[in-house]
Amino acid sequence: MAAHAGAGTAAHADAARADDEARALLPASAPVAGHDDGGEDDEDLEERAFEASEKVIVSLSSDDADADLEAQLASSSGSPPFSWRKLWLYTGPGFLMSIAFLDPGNLEGDLQAGAAAGDTLLWLLMWATAMGLLVQLLAARLGVATGRHLAELCRDEYPDWARRALWLMAEVAMVGADIQEVIGSAIAIKILSRGYLPLWAGVVITALDCFIFLSLENYGVRKLEAVFAVLIATMAVSFAWMFTDTKPNGKDLLVGILVPKLSSKTIRQAVGVVGCVIMPHNVFLHSALVQSRKIDPKKEYQVREALRYYSIESTVALAISFMINLFVTTVFAKGFYGTKEAGSIGLENAGQYLQEKFGGGFLPILYIWGIGLLAAGQSSTITGTYAGQFIMGGFLNLKLKKWLRALITRSFAIVPTIVVALFFDSSDALDVLNEWLNVLQSIQIPFALIPLITLVSKEQVMGVFKIGHKMQAVTWTVAALLITINGYLLLDFFSSEIRGPLYGSVLCLAVLAYAAFVLYLILRGTEISNKIIVAIRKRLS
Repeated sequence: MAAHAGAGTAAHADAARADDEARALLPASAPVAGHDDGGEDDEDLEERAFEASEKVIVSLSSDDADADLEAQLASSSGSPPFSWRKLWLYTGPGFLMSIAFLDPGNLEGDLQAGAAAGDTLLWLLMWATAMGLLVQLLAARLGVATGRHLAELCRDEYPDWARRALWLMAEVAMVGADIQEVIGSAIAIKILSRGYLPLWAGVVITALDCFIFLSLENYGVRKLEAVFAVLIATMAVSFAWMFTDTKPNGKDLLVGILVPKLSSKTIRQAVGVVGCVIMPHNVFLHSALVQSRKIDPKKEYQVREALRYYSIESTVALAISFMINLFVTTVFAKGFYGTKEAGSIGLENAGQYLQEKFGGGFLPILYIWGIGLLAAGQSSTITGTYAGQFIMGGFLNLKLKKWLRALITRSFAIVPTIVVALFFDSSDALDVLNEWLNVLQSIQIPFALIPLITLVSKEQVMGVFKIGHKMQAVTWTVAALLITINGYLLLDFFSSEIRGPLYGSVLCLAVLAYAAFVLYLILRGTEISNKIIVAIRKRLS
């Protein structure tokens, strides 16, 4: 009897430990559509993406009219009526998000793909943009349905050690992207000043004017969004001008978009095209930007309406970004595909190569390229600073003034960028640095994608807005494809860069630790992980 009672007690203890572990794997709170039952005092202690006074009002009627319409739609299972005026009020966050698809790193990937592969990778650019759209729509869904952004939700979802690791990875990804963006802007300033201003001076100018642009937010979110609209329009006009000047072959263009082609000679450029599309910090950014509109996550009608308009806006924004990327790719395909310059062209020397190849009439093509590159660099550095504020505030729950968070975020990127500008002021050195920065960002992709898909799949977080099983299958397939593609890029890069048994051993240990953390993020909270944890506890007890 005693032995039986002891066995029963032990079994009960194991079951209790398993229940405790399962509860620990859940978020700290289990809100409906992202909100807990805590009072306003608790909310005031948390960092917010936007204060209530900063949000754009999107309602065109009184609260009572909205309530009546919501009740009517709920009873009829209908959709809210479409309104062009409301679409205009929701327009903004998607275009800010799309800038990450147009940053100098992406433009360099475009020009290298065009020079090395011609128009044959345009189909891949289109589908990569479509995959990027899917990821960004999930980020918007998360932000709208919960009223919180990805970094804030990760803070509650994961244990302290994992949260800090995810924060570190997000910061590293953001700094890596920011260095490319600031350097791209500095190169444009050097071009437009005819070489009078060196690279480091362009870095300092970019750092300072970033604060000037961000100060516009004090006059309202819509003012800042208008600045970004001007910068995107500048890019579109500049690169469209180049496109018409170079007169690419229309038939080759259509074939490149519609007919998939991939050869062993262009596999590296293909991987680069896909790898440039998903920027880890952009996932965090978009989930926060959608909260700039006054939406009550507890009201299903408002959430559904917001998701509808944000989906339209994001699709249009990424369609425009795809066209701009297409312009850049086809210009360099027309000018350099099959030439000896194709293998050596990069962001720093691209303008000079264009000038030698096409010259220019009323406005030399070198300066058109410089203007477009400057707009890309300036806009992406501002959104990078914006993303850094949300990442730091969300993961660490730092309720600081925005100018102070912007200063801290800028410092993380500007200090290493000035060092880069002083010691890598040559085309070859910048190309090598860019390869390392691309690798750095590729490593971080799972640490934004996996938490995003995990959270939008959880009813405790999303309520009725969690994605269904079919959408989960699609998103996990896209995530697996992106992670595999970037894994190939990493393997190809490190196999050519790492030499010697010591470096190889260190790399193997790093890969094992990396893979273990990725598996932890994927399996966490599943039945498999719970069984593994219980088995480990039994062995240790």
